Amino acid sequence: MTINDILNNQIKSDIPFYKQSSLVQAAAGITMIMCICGFINGVLSLITFQDKNLRKVGCAIYLLGCSINSLVIITIFTIKFWLVTLIQLYSITSSSILRFDCVFIGPILKICLYFDGWLNACVAIERIFNVSKGVNFDKTKSIYIARPIIILLPIIITLSIIHQPIQHHLHKYTTYKYTLKYNNSTSEYQSEPEHRVICVARYSSSLQIFDTFILFFHFIVPFLVNLFSACFIIFNTARQRFVAKNQKETFKQYILKQLHEHKQLIISPIILLLLALPRLIISLLSGCVDPSINPWLYLSAYFISFVPSMLLFAIFVLPSELYTTTFKQTIRKWRQRMRRQ
Repeated sequence: MTINDILNNQIKSDIPFYKQSSLVQAAAGITMIMCICGFINGVLSLITFQDKNLRKVGCAIYLLGCSINSLVIITIFTIKFWLVTLIQLYSITSSSILRFDCVFIGPILKICLYFDGWLNACVAIERIFNVSKGVNFDKTKSIYIARPIIILLPIIITLSIIHQPIQHHLHKYTTYKYTLKYNNSTSEYQSEPEHRVICVARYSSSLQIFDTFILFFHFIVPFLVNLFSACFIIFNTARQRFVAKNQKETFKQYILKQLHEHKQLIISPIILLLLALPRLIISLLSGCVDPSINPWLYLSAYFISFVPSMLLFAIFVLPSELYTTTFKQTIRKWRQRMRRQ
């Protein structure tokens, strides 16, 4: 379910925006707040990970890609909302504009969301190799691996969902708007036709199974990778310290210490999972669904699904002493340059 489906019957055509329903106005307000917060998150993350010293390891390259991708997501997300709003508000039936929204904007937004999840998974995988190999970890090799992966991932994701824009069609239909008009002492309802166009996807049963598999794959696998990485780092570090300290404390005590020290590694993927769950549940709803019955629920689920891409700075930069120090140093350098000028 997209924002098109949710707002399709909520936006009244040929009525000024300020006279639209509270749902539409609230959606516009939330969109702009998310746009501002997402832009700030992306810029702050970009400031941090553009540092050359950090990019001497593949992990920072993945996070730099996440920073750029988060800016792309919030930009397309905002364009998508206002494009849908204007289409409904002015009853636009131009096939080129509608096809642009249907075939380009929607799939690109989905690709960017999947890409964000897989980049987080790549960070988790590199952390596993870093902890397992220790001082033998090859930073140069990790950089050479990271660069082609960032290029290949969007291509692979695009190929996995290429059937979605291909199978989409524009469906035109007509509804009637009834208005009460007064003639002398009598009043009567008059109907005016409204021409609307929606995007419809038609899948065969086999393609529907494949589409569901792809949805689960892009959703579950990155989460499991993040969770496995967190558990591996905690247990492996606890084991190393348990052996090095000549068993002055029990292994369980070392695990509890590592859980406390690296709790953000466990909390982060769980938070991302909970935020993405509404989108997964709505995607798997079977049968006909009328979003106008409970539009606030569907609208909330839609907006929540974009929150993870806005948490990059909070999840990766703030908990890390190295990244936070780099961010502060970069800001300090910029201030010094500004004063010199």
